[in-house]
Amino acid sequence: MAQFLLETVWLVPCYALTGGLLAIPWSPGIIRKTGSRPAGYVNLIMTFLALVHSVLAFQLTWNQPPQEIFIPWLSTAGLNLTIALEISSVSIGGMVIVTGLNFLAQIFALGYMEMDWGWGRFYSLLGLFEAGLCALCLCNNLFFSYAILEVLTLGTYLLVGLWFSQPLVVTGARDAFLTKRVGDLFLLMGVLGLWTLSGTWDYTELEVWANNAQVDPTVITLVGLALVAGPMGKCAQFPLHLWLDEAMEGPVPSTILRNSVVVASGAWVLIKLQPVLSLSPVVSSFIIAIGVVTAVGASLIAIAQIDVKRCLSYSVSAYMGLVFIAVGTQQEETALLLVLTHALASALLVMSSGGIVWNSITQDVTQLGGLWTRRPISGLAFIVGILGLIAFPPLGSFWALVELADGLWDTSPWLVGVIILVNALTAFSLTREFGLIFGGKAKQMSERSPEVHWPMIIPMMILFGLVLHLPLVLQSLSILPSWASLNKDVVLLLIWSSIFGCSISAVIYLGNIPKPIRLPWKPLQDLFAYDFYTPKLYRITIIFGVAQLSKLADMIDRFIVDGVVNLVGLFSLLGGEGLKYSTTGRTQSYAFTVLLGVGVFCAWITWPFWKIQFLDLMF
Repeated sequence: MAQFLLETVWLVPCYALTGGLLAIPWSPGIIRKTGSRPAGYVNLIMTFLALVHSVLAFQLTWNQPPQEIFIPWLSTAGLNLTIALEISSVSIGGMVIVTGLNFLAQIFALGYMEMDWGWGRFYSLLGLFEAGLCALCLCNNLFFSYAILEVLTLGTYLLVGLWFSQPLVVTGARDAFLTKRVGDLFLLMGVLGLWTLSGTWDYTELEVWANNAQVDPTVITLVGLALVAGPMGKCAQFPLHLWLDEAMEGPVPSTILRNSVVVASGAWVLIKLQPVLSLSPVVSSFIIAIGVVTAVGASLIAIAQIDVKRCLSYSVSAYMGLVFIAVGTQQEETALLLVLTHALASALLVMSSGGIVWNSITQDVTQLGGLWTRRPISGLAFIVGILGLIAFPPLGSFWALVELADGLWDTSPWLVGVIILVNALTAFSLTREFGLIFGGKAKQMSERSPEVHWPMIIPMMILFGLVLHLPLVLQSLSILPSWASLNKDVVLLLIWSSIFGCSISAVIYLGNIPKPIRLPWKPLQDLFAYDFYTPKLYRITIIFGVAQLSKLADMIDRFIVDGVVNLVGLFSLLGGEGLKYSTTGRTQSYAFTVLLGVGVFCAWITWPFWKIQFLDLMF
């Protein structure tokens, strides 16, 4: 039985896909008598089966060498496309995280979307997300990974646009789709360019090729930059970060997956490609630079946001920036640990804040307050989520951040400073959000805001326990480093940065200091609040340029293309009008016209011969 589960673990994505397909008949207009709830129950059952299968298979693969499964797909004209699947503890562990979080998100959705009419579409798309992410975990081929990322981009567009009757939802879905498409276009160029260099898309073969590759530095740099562009969009890195903020208009249960594992899909591909990207120092430096700019910039922007969801979305971008730093400095295992610890803590924060959004009149944190006495469970979950996301011992992110900083202590101490700064800013911004929501006295918008009901509390408490016990799980798997091997200076600096960020924020936002807090220099306040004016820069550069090119194309189409066509049509019309007056009905006239035309045609053809004869006679 155990061996059978291991050999059929590649079927795990099919569970979710089957659940998604079975939920479609409950979409509006197909099945109405039973209501839409069966769509959710079917998906819950299939996701639970996927979770059980993944957990049992994970136990069998631990400390075992990876296995590969090859499924032939297309072979033509020298191109052999084979679906390569890697069965390893890392890939199956990723599926455990995906199926587990999706299972909790679906239970959360039972309560959050209790009165919603779009259950069929919503649960179908959650099944599509789960299937795509599980397939990405197993996939050991760059080409098919790209195809899966495209499916996830489509799923993001459809899921964000679930409530399509709201203008902001439509705009958010469109912008999320188009922003990701920019990165995906460059990624496709990199995928095709890498094939010409290596002759393979298999990650294992690419790693072997990269160890002995002799390639032109300029070519591998251009290919590497193109390969990085796709993960930049997926992980919401500057300047392709705005989509994650606007995608928050979608339902909160989908945000649980998007903020925890969907954004990490790009990081997963980036980690797989790390041996290839390390061939170019320029590409590695570029990855580090993008990570630093995003981590610091997004942390600063998060401090100035007033929307519950926006505060969390920028924290996600900042944390993914740290993952980019880990990949750029060739710390793949640390990057995987960062992705794991972030997924659980971020999902817990979204669940806690999602309950606030569900039964509160506003999402503006400046109009909330005093919810600690009314919603203690959500408040405790938010606190644990904060501690799980910063360097607070002994929770998960503490070990991940310490490993990252320890690996850079001797080679790049300035990056250690960046990590410490980002950790302090994250601690400050999340504590600020907690203080504005749960601290102080109740305001008019939060006077009637009771705790959420059990379908939303149960998954929150399960995740609460997972975040608290994650270090014990990692220790049992021998993943955590020993305390004696840690750099004590790095440990102290990170702990003090967490204490400093939380303490300063608590004094300001849990104390009696008048709110709202304003920076002394208003332009700096506006710079953070308006996202470094990135949307405005988009409008005056890319959007303006595309608009002008569109106008030019429209003018060419109307005045040149249509003008030529209209001129031909006018000439035909005038010719026809003129010829109708020459129609006499006499056979002699028609014969004369035909003979005249044939004569002119023959004269035109034979003109070169007559021209030569004429010149001979003259000279």
